[in-house]
Amino acid sequence: MTDAIAPTLYTAFGLSIRSELLLPELPRKSAQQAEEADIDIMIGDLSEAWRASGVQNDYYAFAAGQFLFYVPEVAIYCIRAGKQIVVSPFPGAEAKSIRIYLLGTCMGAILMQRRTLPLHGSAVVINGQAYAFVGESGAGKSTLAATFLKRGYRLLTDDVIAVSPGKDGNPPVVIPAYPQQKLWQESIDRLGMQSGRNRHLYLSKYAIPVTNGFAAKALPLAGLFELTKTRGREVKLSRFQGLERLAILRMHTYRDFLIPHLGGEQWHFSTIVGMASSVDMYRLQRPSAGFSAHELVDRVLHAVLEGEKVMQG
Repeated sequence: MTDAIAPTLYTAFGLSIRSELLLPELPRKSAQQAEEADIDIMIGDLSEAWRASGVQNDYYAFAAGQFLFYVPEVAIYCIRAGKQIVVSPFPGAEAKSIRIYLLGTCMGAILMQRRTLPLHGSAVVINGQAYAFVGESGAGKSTLAATFLKRGYRLLTDDVIAVSPGKDGNPPVVIPAYPQQKLWQESIDRLGMQSGRNRHLYLSKYAIPVTNGFAAKALPLAGLFELTKTRGREVKLSRFQGLERLAILRMHTYRDFLIPHLGGEQWHFSTIVGMASSVDMYRLQRPSAGFSAHELVDRVLHAVLEGEKVMQG
């Protein structure tokens, strides 16, 4: 059942968000911080808009300045002009399911509309700078970030990394998301994390609140690691070179299929060209079998803090 509330102000990705849906994942703004919202999230009926789109047998529809997103048994969403998200829940839909897509695909789309680059991954703070871990679903990005947190490092974002292009020769900047991680039960167990406050999402995946370890300030992006699996038994680190850096940034843009539909090809290309020329980028390979998160952290820290010489990719 949808938790409808009086419009409430939240903050995430550096944006002020006014929502008619309860969003327990996001920090609330106090009454003293009341201001014009960057994004409005509201409940509405999108059934006619979806029928009019002529795409009833698919999950996406596009029109000038807006993106319609259909999730069976959950909701229809409409993301408009980088400023508004309308949610049309289906009867019986769980509030947590509605929020998964709202804070995932919908937020990725609205960041694109606002010309902020969303990458698929997690980011942590090392020596006052942001380091991002990108990769396919199941690569272990969130587990790696959680292992950093266990060692006292801070989290900037999990799942969607919002990157603002650098200006006047400055490096790009990672904008904090909100204080939460998503982890499988196996990772929670392996890391010895407490589970009392965790919220069940689906299957054996849980939302983990991050209280003391969240970094609320935007920081320059100093490095990016693509996390992949290998059949070997050793952790391997190599450096990306040349045009492959652009391919990696395109591949790991969150919901990259949206780029052309949202008129973003030129913006996206210029953005990743700037990133590729200013950010160190590595391939980080982990064994498919076993739990290697601690070794991965050691390898990343060695590369970042001690200037490890890595082989050319």
